[in-house]
Amino acid sequence: MVASGRETSSTRNGWAVEDEQGVSRVFLDTNVLVYMFDTDEPVKRAQATRIFRTLAEQGSALLSTQVLQEFYAVSTGRLRSTLAPEKAGAALQAFARLPVVTVTPDVVLEAARLHQSDSISFWDALVIQAALSGGAEVVYSEDLQHGRRFGDLLIENPFLDDGPWATETGDA
Repeated sequence: MVASGRETSSTRNGWAVEDEQGVSRVFLDTNVLVYMFDTDEPVKRAQATRIFRTLAEQGSALLSTQVLQEFYAVSTGRLRSTLAPEKAGAALQAFARLPVVTVTPDVVLEAARLHQSDSISFWDALVIQAALSGGAEVVYSEDLQHGRRFGDLLIENPFLDDGPWATETGDA
């Protein structure tokens, strides 16, 4: 269910997410990708860029088809300084080279069950279910409840001021 990706092993800040090839996986929610291009949020832009580059270089980044779709829709229409469709499309092509969980009917059905049992939005449940399906143990998201667990899956907000990805002096 996970397409493409590098085959190297790594950890970041203690997170160890191993798939069958020994590759650590951290699922990135849409907001991490969007912040990479958000000129109205320079600190978060620097953090998101550092997160993405680090995890992509390590072979740890994991996305889903839902995240790719949402990135394109948000970056071309909902940002104050929207991206040109061509620039957003080029970013999509780069993102699609990473491991991507395909949102299949089974993933959708499991997300619906999660939505019903855990009182979270269906779209958030779909992110969580895709992360679980892809073998991630951590989801980086600003939109989900920091520290909450769904089984072995931990939600982390990488944009917290005191978090491991906090912008250091001179990074912004």
